[in-house]
Amino acid sequence: MKRPSGFTPQRPSTPEPNRPGSARPSGPSGDPSPDARPAEPIPLTPSTDDVRVVSPAKPPGLREARRQRKRVERAEVRRFTAQARRRRRTWLFVLGGIAGLAALACLLAYTPILSVRTIQVEGAERVNSDAIVADLAGEMGSPFPMVDERAIKAALVSYPLIESYAVEARPPSTLVIRLVERTPVGALQTGEGFLIVDAAGVVVESHAEKPEQYPLIAVDGGIDAEGFGAAAAVLRALPGDLFARVDAVTATTKDDVRLTLRDSEATVVWGSAEESGLKAYTLAALMKAQPEVDEYDVSSPDVAVVR
Repeated sequence: MKRPSGFTPQRPSTPEPNRPGSARPSGPSGDPSPDARPAEPIPLTPSTDDVRVVSPAKPPGLREARRQRKRVERAEVRRFTAQARRRRRTWLFVLGGIAGLAALACLLAYTPILSVRTIQVEGAERVNSDAIVADLAGEMGSPFPMVDERAIKAALVSYPLIESYAVEARPPSTLVIRLVERTPVGALQTGEGFLIVDAAGVVVESHAEKPEQYPLIAVDGGIDAEGFGAAAAVLRALPGDLFARVDAVTATTKDDVRLTLRDSEATVVWGSAEESGLKAYTLAALMKAQPEVDEYDVSSPDVAVVR
């Protein structure tokens, strides 16, 4: 086998073994010279202590792509939650506004800014309004929420002509007392004259002579009689033009109410106070259609009878 041209093998320089008779230099102590020591072998595999693992560097484009993807994801999250955030902000604004208005209202209501400095009485015709204002003077200076309605009721109960009332706060400083006075319905004859009473039997006025504008309530026993309540209820239910034509009303029981008319002296059999509105309508139609009769019977308004 031929060697390649130009190739000359080199043998490693290793010390030859001691042969007999060969002279070998030695040190002073007889040891071999350091230069004569054999060379250490060259390792075929490098030691792991000398190896450094270097990770491949990430390309700049990949890092930028990741950042861009995160930005897109955050933008999508904000887009999908924008409506919920707006709704939450709206509720917070509304609740805050309500709380602020409530605090302001409480502040104004319980301060002298909104307190009673004037008392105004409305609807008083027979009742002395100045006397009512004087009776309610203790409420002057009170904030509207602190007005004592029990004290107002106690003061107004002493006026029998007041049927009902309502209290109204009119800012900034006026307390309004709105009255509904009792409505007279007829006159009761007594030994001393005539008493004008309402439907509850409360005396509104008293006269020596019978007033022409009120019919006579002719029941035995006065306001304590069984038929008084029915007779007064019928008079109160009559319309104004028909009420003006009634001269007297009688009732022995609550189901036997009769009216006497002024101009024709005709009588009206009314019956009970039930369906008084329908009976009044029927009576007006009968009086218009047949004025020259002695008796109208509307106790059953669906089948009215004239005699």
